[in-house]
Amino acid sequence: MFNRMTSKVTILNYTLALSSLFITTSALSEQLNYQDQEKLHRIADAVSAKRIENDIQSLVNFGTRHTLSDTRSSTRGIGAARRWIKAEFEKISKQCGGCLQVIEVKETISGEKRIPTPVEVVNIIAIQRGTSEPNRMVVMSGDIDSRVSDVMDFTSDSPGANDNASGVAGVLESARVLSQYKFNGSIVYATLSGEEQGLFGGKILAEYANKQRWQIHGVLNNDMIGNITGINGVTDNTTARIFSEGTRVIETKEQAHKRRFTGGEVDSASRNLARYIDTIADRYIPNLDTLLVYRLDRFGRGGHHRPFNDMGYAAVRVMETNENYNHQHQDLRTEEGVVYGDTIKGVDFDYTAKLTALNAVSLASMAWAPAPPKAVTISGAVQASTTLKWQKNQDKTTTGYRIYWRYTSEPQWQFSRYVGDVSEATLTNVVIDNYYFGVATVNKEGIESPVVFPGDVGAFEHVNN
Repeated sequence: MFNRMTSKVTILNYTLALSSLFITTSALSEQLNYQDQEKLHRIADAVSAKRIENDIQSLVNFGTRHTLSDTRSSTRGIGAARRWIKAEFEKISKQCGGCLQVIEVKETISGEKRIPTPVEVVNIIAIQRGTSEPNRMVVMSGDIDSRVSDVMDFTSDSPGANDNASGVAGVLESARVLSQYKFNGSIVYATLSGEEQGLFGGKILAEYANKQRWQIHGVLNNDMIGNITGINGVTDNTTARIFSEGTRVIETKEQAHKRRFTGGEVDSASRNLARYIDTIADRYIPNLDTLLVYRLDRFGRGGHHRPFNDMGYAAVRVMETNENYNHQHQDLRTEEGVVYGDTIKGVDFDYTAKLTALNAVSLASMAWAPAPPKAVTISGAVQASTTLKWQKNQDKTTTGYRIYWRYTSEPQWQFSRYVGDVSEATLTNVVIDNYYFGVATVNKEGIESPVVFPGDVGAFEHVNN
């Protein structure tokens, strides 16, 4: 995929390396283009800000959704919220002829600093199985639970409108829209509990996915996608952030040693997942510019994508650009004219719909696209040309492959060449030293997978799959 400026242009000359010092434009040129997908535009247009508003209001109405709150009441607490979410998923499934498998993925947690006594942490999950590769998954997640100033206060009102009813509403709305389509791969709509108490819902689902041997090729964690006015005084409804880790935390010493000499510090699967979503925003979401933030999460902080990263999966955090800390983790109060607390007044529903559309289109594109290529390797040291090899997909949806490359200092892919249904290709006179490279799969409609950087550092397949 390519950067924000080049994504607006359909034709660019690709550059050829004539030496380690000179780069010039060849007489030969090729289109750096893509096949626009009308159905992806339709998915983006189908997302409803009004339905999202109704969902956020319903979640706020439960008073508190603290992980340790009441589970028996039908009107208050996390138990009531979970049952409402499950009922919504079941309603959506009924409307699509039973296309969703709605399950609870749960575990009893105790002996933790923020969960000292046994508490059942329950995630409500809906799975839309793919038609040809049902075990290949892309995941969208949001957090059910909320909190106030004291993380152990489970009785006070804690609306959690933006943090994170907005994310859960986005998951529900994506399920409504995408359940009207059939995909090759599966889509998992995940609402997770226990985030504020220690990311326990994510840990439980990541472990479950590993045991089920899900081939997860992307987790899009949505945590706070509704606020447009920051503590810095900036109001902005045209940008969003995508946080992604660099090298995998599970990287071995041997892999790190190899990476030192071949590169890849900014080309983990998570980074290239983020680039993919950034490109989707450029192509299909009007008036939205996504910022690629090269960090696991906000400075010193964490979110529910981290447990998936911890197990080696590609996972990112999607969220608003400008946070208002007066509306995060705060008791409801007014002090010296400043209003504190996470109420529905702080949510811009059109903005939440825009970020939800970004998720829905990204999920659809990845689920329609073939699986990312495996076993990508590269060679070309002390040579004039660069050769990439990969293992051809055995599925029927892959019709070819596209090689991407960019200058090592550039954040997005700049140049590409479609090479057909092959397992090896050489870029003549493109010197390996001067660029980073990757390979994407392509289907007959021209829908592509994320780009895979060569070697273990860029592989999308999970270590245990």
